[in-house]
Amino acid sequence: MAHVIDAKTLKAKLDAGDRLQLVDVRSIGEYASGHVPGTFNLPLEEVESRLDDVRSTEPVVLICQSGRRAAICAERLSGHRTEVLVLEGGTAAWSAAGLPVVQTTSSTWALERQVRLAAGSLVLLGTVLSVAVNPAFVYLAMFVGAGLTMAAITGLCPMASGLAKLPWNRPKASANPTDNAACCS
Repeated sequence: MAHVIDAKTLKAKLDAGDRLQLVDVRSIGEYASGHVPGTFNLPLEEVESRLDDVRSTEPVVLICQSGRRAAICAERLSGHRTEVLVLEGGTAAWSAAGLPVVQTTSSTWALERQVRLAAGSLVLLGTVLSVAVNPAFVYLAMFVGAGLTMAAITGLCPMASGLAKLPWNRPKASANPTDNAACCS
């Protein structure tokens, strides 16, 4: 069973030089929109296939937005790592404590949230127009539903790819070229 650690205690341990491996289990887009400094990104769905990326020589602190996915990850790591901590309240609690976050995009919404907004809006629009204007608009909702189904099956989402190219989702430019390289490693 993983133990929890609050944001201020974690910050104090890091400031004291404690060796901890910080692992953010959110999606790439969520990670880019703001993460605890010093973390590396290991999306929850990749944990089992990337166990060797999680060091066994030091305690692991799992981080997500609120702590729920980190707790799920802790269960998946049980039996593979002995010292696993979950950041209580996740990056939301870290930010609420006034602690710094690193952002590599200017977007404040995760890409997955943007996809849900766009897809949901198109489905709603298609169904409302099919009732109010012309029944053929139902095909818009069907098209979006088919696209989401294919995205889930293939792991490729053209809507997310398109949204990722919008200006607010592009990586922030840095005066230090190594900063930009680090966000992609």
